[in-house]
Amino acid sequence: MQIRLEEKFKGKGIRKCRMCGNVRGLIRSHRLYICRKCFRESAKGMGFKKYG
Repeated sequence: MQIRLEEKFKGKGIRKCRMCGNVRGLIRSHRLYICRKCFRESAKGMGFKKYG
């Protein structure tokens, strides 16, 4: 039985944080692909501002 490439790589496990490799708490909006912890550390450098 041969597995197609599309079937092999599916689900949440293939999306990882670019900085630390974590798969939980991922921010995908604006194609960031950074977990929320890394985002808090580097958001100011990327040009995001904290409101509220």
